[in-house]
Amino acid sequence: MLAVNAAFYDLWPMRVLSAICPVICLATSLFLPATGQAAETANQQLYSFFNTFLEQRFAMHPLEATELGDHRFDSRLDDLSPDALKRSLTHLEQTLKQLPREVKYASLDRDGQIDYEIFEHDLQRAIWLQLNTKPFENDTRIYNRYISDSVFLLLTQSRLPGETNIANAIGRIRQIPAVIAAAKQNLKHPHRPALETAIRQNRGSIAFYQKDLFKMTEGSPQTSKLKEEAARAAASLNEYQTFLESLLPASNPEWRLGKRKFSKKLELVLDAGITADQVLKEAETEFERVQREMYVIARQLWSRYYPTEALPPYDAAGVHAAVGKVLTAISHEHGKPAELVEDARATVNRIKDFIREKDILRLPDPDRCKVIEMPEFQRGNAVAYLNAAPPLDPEAPSFYAISPPASDWPPQQAESLLQEYNRHMLQILTIHEAYPGHYVQLEYSNRSRSPVRRAVQSGVFVEGWAVYTEQTMLDQGCGGGDLALRMQQLKFYLRAVANAILDHKLHCAQMTDEEAIRFLIDQAYQSNEEARQKIVRAKQTSVQLSTYFVGRMAIYRLRQQIQREQGKQFELGRFHEAVLDHGSLPVKYLPELVRKRLERPR
Repeated sequence: MLAVNAAFYDLWPMRVLSAICPVICLATSLFLPATGQAAETANQQLYSFFNTFLEQRFAMHPLEATELGDHRFDSRLDDLSPDALKRSLTHLEQTLKQLPREVKYASLDRDGQIDYEIFEHDLQRAIWLQLNTKPFENDTRIYNRYISDSVFLLLTQSRLPGETNIANAIGRIRQIPAVIAAAKQNLKHPHRPALETAIRQNRGSIAFYQKDLFKMTEGSPQTSKLKEEAARAAASLNEYQTFLESLLPASNPEWRLGKRKFSKKLELVLDAGITADQVLKEAETEFERVQREMYVIARQLWSRYYPTEALPPYDAAGVHAAVGKVLTAISHEHGKPAELVEDARATVNRIKDFIREKDILRLPDPDRCKVIEMPEFQRGNAVAYLNAAPPLDPEAPSFYAISPPASDWPPQQAESLLQEYNRHMLQILTIHEAYPGHYVQLEYSNRSRSPVRRAVQSGVFVEGWAVYTEQTMLDQGCGGGDLALRMQQLKFYLRAVANAILDHKLHCAQMTDEEAIRFLIDQAYQSNEEARQKIVRAKQTSVQLSTYFVGRMAIYRLRQQIQREQGKQFELGRFHEAVLDHGSLPVKYLPELVRKRLERPR
């Protein structure tokens, strides 16, 4: 999962959680691309217009500038008052109207046309989401982005001098009461699942400003001023905690998006030429296929874990029992709670060596990925995320964050999490989040010469690539053919397929919590704790859970097609680099661009 806070999903620009690709304007696709100097001039007009848009956007939304790697606004926070949010929406609408007036689509070359479409689609998507989902009114988690993430990013990812970052952090901390005041003004009847998560995360924010912040700034001559402002912020957050809890009785229990809005949002966000009903149908077919493959592996592993027991009968109940019991046995092969982060670090070097040896692709050099323990205020939706270097500051570090069991969890709950993320699953998670998944892909993406593709990224591509790499790495021999590792890879992929099914049925088909729990535990073989966390996430991030499956299928199918076309001339590493060579763009463009790239030397 590429995420810092799942509430980012309905915001612009979506570099962290979202897929940024709205509905295509069919009229633009009727034009053939221009070539030569005229096209280059038109391209520069597009990029100039886009850069002007970003400048205006950053002035209104300083945190977006920080997230994208522009640190000129690091001492400021966004005005989130109702009037300011209206001005922000108006700016998006005006930009969308001005785009065809300022830039002539037919004058662009093909790369320019694609960038135009991406920019145009993203504006359409952002406007629709603001009007139809009203995130600042309904999603309390959004404010945590400004309360804590805004300061955490400065102290961990900015490459400005340390004391400059601390001074900017002090400036932002001073503005936290204004963010809280805006939240109190905007939030009326927020959706209950998001509110419950925000309440938990706000406790982490209070702890951050009371103690964790000072571990990150130890020895600074500004410590006294920092403590003074942090104390004020913590006091405000304690009052905010009371406010959030007071909203619970009047919060909106109806979190479902509904079929009409869900279908529209999926088309806008995925931009993959596929409808919500088609995604569901394809996911259900794939779900059955993966279940069959898991049984084949379970049958081979049965005697390793149950040498004195007969394999259950080959019927529906027996198949489920065999797979479930083998997965249970594998899950007990895990480390200790305090060692979860170190165990993740230990997998990194082995996986990187394998990638080089098998020429899966060329790894980024230098390597700027750091494995860290997830800050408490960012926990609550996933056990891991990759916070990538921002595109406007690509030499900044990236963070592969792991969330160990919370210190206040009872032993049974902690054991459930460790079983879910046992030593085999931890390898798959590292492949997905870091090598050659999110970290590697986004390092490639940051090399794009197009400012549009650097700043506007498709979550379908980003998540789809990460899921695609899990199977590919094992297919090429990662793990030495360990069937337990393969079993965990299939379980992890089954989860991605189940995500798409759950996403649709929760929001469109009135699936109950109990039905969802039974589906995830009995059919997708997830632990009770993992299943419950997934349902919480699904309620809060409609459509996002479908991105993994849709993106993976698009990349996997393209690979099959090109491999058949090229035959013995096919080179896996060359194909992978051709996929990554164009930025994190909507997957519908990949067949055209990858084939074009493969015409040139690697």
